[in-house]
Amino acid sequence: MSHQVRLSDDVYERIKSHKREDETFSEAVDRLIGGRSLRDLRDVFDDDQVTAMREAIEDADREDRQAVREVAERFE
Repeated sequence: MSHQVRLSDDVYERIKSHKREDETFSEAVDRLIGGRSLRDLRDVFDDDQVTAMREAIEDADREDRQAVREVAERFE
């Protein structure tokens, strides 16, 4: 099944510029918008798992910031 979609000229040109020679516009759009959205995972994890993941990400971010500070201090 196919559908017609209206695109502004600038959006069309952006897709065209990223389209590979061996793919259709539909394939190009599918590739450019990526795979599954994080929203697709909203029913996969429970609140405790989400909290644990969020905390792990925040911990990793803190560690990364500290590592960057330490490297920056070496160059001061």
